[in-house]
Amino acid sequence: MKLRSSIIGLIFFAFTALPLAAQTPQAAPEADVEYQLAAILYTQKAAEYRALCYQAYNIARLRLDADFEKKNLKKLPKAERKRPRAIVVDIDETVLDNSPAQAYAYTNKRGFNLKDWYAWGDMRKAKATPGAVDFLNYAVSKGVKVFYISNRDEVQRQATIDNLKAVGFKDISDDNVMLREKESGKDARRARVSENYRIVMLMGDNLDDFTSLFEKKPIAERFAETDKVRAEFGKRFIVLPNAMYGTWENAIYEYKHLTDKEKAEMRTKALELP
Repeated sequence: MKLRSSIIGLIFFAFTALPLAAQTPQAAPEADVEYQLAAILYTQKAAEYRALCYQAYNIARLRLDADFEKKNLKKLPKAERKRPRAIVVDIDETVLDNSPAQAYAYTNKRGFNLKDWYAWGDMRKAKATPGAVDFLNYAVSKGVKVFYISNRDEVQRQATIDNLKAVGFKDISDDNVMLREKESGKDARRARVSENYRIVMLMGDNLDDFTSLFEKKPIAERFAETDKVRAEFGKRFIVLPNAMYGTWENAIYEYKHLTDKEKAEMRTKALELP
Protein backbone atom coordinates (compact mmCIF):
# COMPACT_ATOMS: atom_id res chain seq x y z
CA MET A 1 0.00 0.00 0.00
CA LYS A 2 2.88 2.33 0.90
CA LEU A 3 4.65 1.50 -2.37
CA ARG A 4 1.47 2.20 -4.33
CA SER A 5 1.06 5.57 -2.62
CA SER A 6 4.66 6.47 -3.45
CA ILE A 7 4.16 5.64 -7.12
CA ILE A 8 0.97 7.72 -7.29
CA GLY A 9 2.83 10.58 -5.61
CA LEU A 10 5.65 10.44 -8.17
CA ILE A 11 3.15 10.44 -11.05
CA PHE A 12 1.36 13.43 -9.56
CA PHE A 13 4.65 15.30 -9.07
CA ALA A 14 5.77 14.58 -12.62
CA PHE A 15 2.47 15.81 -14.03
CA THR A 16 2.35 19.02 -11.95
CA ALA A 17 5.94 19.78 -12.85
CA LEU A 18 5.02 19.98 -16.52
CA PRO A 19 4.45 23.41 -18.09
CA LEU A 20 0.78 24.50 -18.15
CA ALA A 21 0.64 24.29 -21.97
CA ALA A 22 1.52 20.61 -21.77
CA GLN A 23 -1.12 19.92 -19.13
CA THR A 24 -4.14 21.42 -20.89
CA PRO A 25 -5.66 20.33 -24.21
CA GLN A 26 -4.53 22.47 -27.09
CA ALA A 27 -7.07 24.88 -28.55
CA ALA A 28 -8.32 24.18 -32.05
CA PRO A 29 -6.01 25.70 -34.65
CA GLU A 30 -7.13 29.01 -36.12
CA ALA A 31 -8.87 28.74 -39.48
CA ASP A 32 -8.11 30.96 -42.47
CA VAL A 33 -11.48 32.73 -42.81
CA GLU A 34 -10.27 36.20 -43.75
CA TYR A 35 -11.63 35.83 -47.27
CA GLN A 36 -15.18 35.66 -45.91
CA LEU A 37 -15.22 39.17 -44.44
CA ALA A 38 -16.59 40.98 -47.49
CA ALA A 39 -19.37 38.42 -48.01
CA ILE A 40 -20.48 38.68 -44.36
CA LEU A 41 -20.44 42.49 -44.47
CA TYR A 42 -22.38 42.46 -47.74
CA THR A 43 -25.08 40.31 -46.14
CA GLN A 44 -25.31 42.42 -42.99
CA LYS A 45 -24.67 45.95 -44.24
CA ALA A 46 -25.47 46.20 -47.96
CA ALA A 47 -28.89 47.61 -48.83
CA GLU A 48 -28.31 45.91 -52.17
CA TYR A 49 -28.50 42.53 -50.42
CA ARG A 50 -31.86 43.46 -48.90
CA ALA A 51 -33.05 44.68 -52.28
CA LEU A 52 -32.16 41.36 -53.90
CA CYS A 53 -34.10 39.47 -51.24
CA TYR A 54 -37.14 41.71 -51.68
CA GLN A 55 -36.82 41.32 -55.43
CA ALA A 56 -36.83 37.52 -55.12
CA TYR A 57 -39.91 37.47 -52.91
CA ASN A 58 -41.72 40.10 -54.99
CA ILE A 59 -41.19 37.97 -58.10
CA ALA A 60 -42.38 34.92 -56.16
CA ARG A 61 -45.61 36.71 -55.25
CA LEU A 62 -46.21 37.71 -58.87
CA ARG A 63 -45.67 34.11 -59.96
CA LEU A 64 -47.97 32.76 -57.28
CA ASP A 65 -50.73 35.20 -58.20
CA ALA A 66 -50.33 34.23 -61.85
CA ASP A 67 -50.76 30.57 -60.91
CA PHE A 68 -54.23 31.37 -59.59
CA GLU A 69 -55.34 32.98 -62.85
CA LYS A 70 -57.85 30.88 -64.77
CA LYS A 71 -56.06 31.30 -68.08
CA ASN A 72 -52.92 29.76 -66.62
CA LEU A 73 -54.77 26.97 -64.82
CA LYS A 74 -56.31 25.92 -68.13
CA LYS A 75 -52.83 25.21 -69.45
CA LEU A 76 -52.35 22.48 -66.84
CA PRO A 77 -53.56 18.87 -67.20
CA LYS A 78 -56.97 18.48 -65.57
CA ALA A 79 -55.60 16.25 -62.83
CA GLU A 80 -53.05 18.89 -61.86
CA ARG A 81 -55.58 21.73 -61.65
CA LYS A 82 -57.34 20.15 -58.67
CA ARG A 83 -54.23 19.28 -56.68
CA PRO A 84 -53.43 21.53 -53.70
CA ARG A 85 -50.53 23.92 -54.23
CA ALA A 86 -47.22 23.81 -52.41
CA ILE A 87 -44.13 25.98 -52.23
CA VAL A 88 -40.82 24.40 -51.25
CA VAL A 89 -38.25 26.59 -49.54
CA ASP A 90 -34.81 26.04 -48.10
CA ILE A 91 -34.24 27.47 -44.61
CA ASP A 92 -30.71 28.78 -44.14
CA GLU A 93 -29.98 32.00 -46.07
CA THR A 94 -33.36 31.56 -47.79
CA VAL A 95 -35.83 32.29 -44.99
CA LEU A 96 -33.44 32.60 -42.01
CA ASP A 97 -30.31 34.78 -41.91
CA ASN A 98 -27.36 33.09 -40.20
CA SER A 99 -24.81 35.81 -40.90
CA PRO A 100 -24.21 36.41 -37.13
CA ALA A 101 -22.93 32.83 -36.89
CA GLN A 102 -20.65 33.49 -39.84
CA ALA A 103 -19.49 36.73 -38.19
CA TYR A 104 -18.71 34.84 -34.97
CA ALA A 105 -16.67 32.27 -36.88
CA TYR A 106 -14.78 35.04 -38.69
CA THR A 107 -14.06 37.03 -35.53
CA ASN A 108 -12.81 33.95 -33.70
CA LYS A 109 -11.02 32.48 -36.72
CA ARG A 110 -13.05 29.29 -36.59
CA GLY A 111 -13.95 27.05 -39.50
CA PHE A 112 -17.35 25.41 -39.78
CA ASN A 113 -17.99 22.86 -37.06
CA LEU A 114 -21.16 21.22 -35.76
CA LYS A 115 -20.63 22.33 -32.15
CA ASP A 116 -20.78 26.01 -33.09
CA TRP A 117 -23.56 25.44 -35.62
CA TYR A 118 -25.76 23.60 -33.10
CA ALA A 119 -25.04 26.25 -30.45
CA TRP A 120 -26.13 29.01 -32.81
CA GLY A 121 -29.31 27.14 -33.71
CA ASP A 122 -30.11 26.57 -30.04
CA MET A 123 -30.07 30.34 -29.49
CA ARG A 124 -33.10 30.64 -31.83
CA LYS A 125 -31.85 34.11 -32.76
CA ALA A 126 -31.68 33.98 -36.56
CA LYS A 127 -33.67 36.81 -38.14
CA ALA A 128 -35.94 36.30 -41.12
CA THR A 129 -34.55 37.02 -44.57
CA PRO A 130 -36.02 40.33 -45.87
CA GLY A 131 -39.38 39.69 -47.54
CA ALA A 132 -39.66 36.04 -46.50
CA VAL A 133 -42.29 36.32 -43.76
CA ASP A 134 -44.59 38.58 -45.77
CA PHE A 135 -44.52 36.37 -48.84
CA LEU A 136 -44.81 32.96 -47.20
CA ASN A 137 -47.60 34.08 -44.89
CA TYR A 138 -49.36 35.52 -47.93
CA ALA A 139 -49.01 32.12 -49.62
CA VAL A 140 -50.47 30.39 -46.56
CA SER A 141 -53.39 32.83 -46.59
CA LYS A 142 -54.09 31.72 -50.18
CA GLY A 143 -54.29 28.09 -49.09
CA VAL A 144 -50.78 27.17 -50.25
CA LYS A 145 -48.83 24.68 -48.14
CA VAL A 146 -45.22 25.74 -47.51
CA PHE A 147 -42.62 22.99 -46.99
CA TYR A 148 -39.29 23.86 -45.39
CA ILE A 149 -36.76 21.38 -46.79
CA SER A 150 -33.40 21.88 -45.11
CA ASN A 151 -30.16 20.04 -44.53
CA ARG A 152 -30.16 20.97 -40.89
CA ASP A 153 -29.77 17.85 -38.76
CA GLU A 154 -32.69 16.19 -36.99
CA VAL A 155 -31.31 17.16 -33.56
CA GLN A 156 -31.99 20.79 -34.55
CA ARG A 157 -35.68 20.22 -35.21
CA GLN A 158 -37.24 21.87 -32.16
CA ALA A 159 -34.88 24.84 -32.20
CA THR A 160 -35.56 25.31 -35.92
CA ILE A 161 -39.33 25.19 -35.48
CA ASP A 162 -39.11 27.61 -32.55
CA ASN A 163 -36.98 30.04 -34.55
CA LEU A 164 -39.29 29.95 -37.57
CA LYS A 165 -42.30 30.64 -35.36
CA ALA A 166 -40.49 33.37 -33.42
CA VAL A 167 -39.82 35.47 -36.53
CA GLY A 168 -43.45 35.24 -37.62
CA PHE A 169 -43.87 32.35 -40.05
CA LYS A 170 -47.30 30.74 -39.83
CA ASP A 171 -48.26 27.08 -40.22
CA ILE A 172 -45.00 25.61 -38.91
CA SER A 173 -45.07 21.98 -37.71
CA ASP A 174 -43.20 18.69 -37.77
CA ASP A 175 -45.09 17.80 -40.94
CA ASN A 176 -43.79 20.61 -43.12
CA VAL A 177 -40.32 21.11 -41.64
CA MET A 178 -38.35 18.39 -43.45
CA LEU A 179 -34.78 18.12 -42.20
CA ARG A 180 -31.92 15.94 -43.42
CA GLU A 181 -32.38 12.26 -42.82
CA LYS A 182 -29.80 9.90 -44.33
CA GLU A 183 -28.97 11.86 -47.46
CA SER A 184 -28.05 15.49 -48.08
CA GLY A 185 -29.74 15.43 -51.50
CA LYS A 186 -33.28 16.79 -51.41
CA ASP A 187 -34.89 14.89 -54.29
CA ALA A 188 -36.51 12.25 -52.07
CA ARG A 189 -38.09 14.86 -49.82
CA ARG A 190 -39.29 16.90 -52.79
CA ALA A 191 -40.78 13.73 -54.23
CA ARG A 192 -42.74 13.11 -51.04
CA VAL A 193 -44.23 16.58 -51.29
CA SER A 194 -45.14 15.94 -54.93
CA GLU A 195 -47.12 12.86 -53.97
CA ASN A 196 -49.90 15.01 -52.55
CA TYR A 197 -49.24 18.52 -53.84
CA ARG A 198 -48.43 20.42 -57.01
CA ILE A 199 -45.20 22.29 -56.35
CA VAL A 200 -45.75 25.78 -57.73
CA MET A 201 -42.21 26.99 -57.04
CA LEU A 202 -39.00 26.25 -55.20
CA MET A 203 -36.91 28.86 -53.40
CA GLY A 204 -33.31 28.57 -52.21
CA ASP A 205 -29.84 30.11 -52.07
CA ASN A 206 -28.16 27.04 -53.53
CA LEU A 207 -28.85 25.41 -56.90
CA ASP A 208 -29.10 22.04 -55.13
CA ASP A 209 -32.31 23.41 -53.58
CA PHE A 210 -34.00 23.10 -56.98
CA THR A 211 -32.82 19.88 -58.57
CA SER A 212 -30.16 17.21 -58.12
CA LEU A 213 -28.85 18.03 -61.60
CA PHE A 214 -26.43 20.46 -59.96
CA GLU A 215 -25.16 18.20 -57.20
CA LYS A 216 -21.44 17.41 -57.07
CA LYS A 217 -20.87 18.92 -60.52
CA PRO A 218 -17.71 20.85 -61.47
CA ILE A 219 -18.01 24.56 -62.21
CA ALA A 220 -18.31 24.20 -65.99
CA GLU A 221 -21.10 21.63 -65.68
CA ARG A 222 -22.96 23.76 -63.12
CA PHE A 223 -22.84 26.62 -65.61
CA ALA A 224 -24.07 24.35 -68.39
CA GLU A 225 -26.96 22.97 -66.31
CA THR A 226 -27.90 26.51 -65.31
CA ASP A 227 -28.06 27.54 -68.95
CA LYS A 228 -30.26 24.56 -69.80
CA VAL A 229 -32.96 25.59 -67.31
CA ARG A 230 -32.53 29.35 -67.68
CA ALA A 231 -36.25 29.81 -68.34
CA GLU A 232 -37.10 28.44 -64.88
CA PHE A 233 -35.27 31.14 -62.94
CA GLY A 234 -37.68 33.84 -61.87
CA LYS A 235 -40.51 31.47 -62.77
CA ARG A 236 -40.44 28.14 -60.93
CA PHE A 237 -36.97 28.57 -59.40
CA ILE A 238 -36.45 31.66 -57.22
CA VAL A 239 -32.85 32.23 -56.07
CA LEU A 240 -31.82 34.12 -52.92
CA PRO A 241 -28.33 35.71 -52.66
CA ASN A 242 -25.67 34.02 -50.52
CA ALA A 243 -22.02 34.89 -51.06
CA MET A 244 -20.94 33.57 -47.63
CA TYR A 245 -20.94 29.83 -48.36
CA GLY A 246 -22.52 27.16 -50.52
CA THR A 247 -21.96 24.49 -53.12
CA TRP A 248 -20.49 27.15 -55.40
CA GLU A 249 -17.48 27.25 -53.05
CA ASN A 250 -17.26 23.46 -52.81
CA ALA A 251 -17.14 23.35 -56.60
CA ILE A 252 -14.06 25.62 -56.55
CA TYR A 253 -12.40 23.09 -54.24
CA GLU A 254 -13.54 20.26 -56.55
CA TYR A 255 -15.41 18.76 -53.54
CA LYS A 256 -12.12 17.68 -51.97
CA HIS A 257 -11.12 17.80 -48.29
CA LEU A 258 -8.32 20.36 -48.38
CA THR A 259 -6.21 22.36 -45.95
CA ASP A 260 -6.83 26.09 -45.57
CA LYS A 261 -3.68 26.76 -47.56
CA GLU A 262 -4.80 24.50 -50.40
CA LYS A 263 -8.24 26.14 -50.45
CA ALA A 264 -6.65 29.59 -50.65
CA GLU A 265 -4.49 28.46 -53.57
CA MET A 266 -7.51 27.05 -55.42
CA ARG A 267 -9.52 30.24 -54.85
CA THR A 268 -6.72 32.30 -56.32
CA LYS A 269 -6.23 29.87 -59.18
CA ALA A 270 -9.96 30.07 -60.03
CA LEU A 271 -9.86 33.82 -60.65
CA GLU A 272 -10.31 34.99 -64.24
CA LEU A 273 -7.83 37.73 -65.07
CA PRO A 274 -7.67 40.19 -68.01
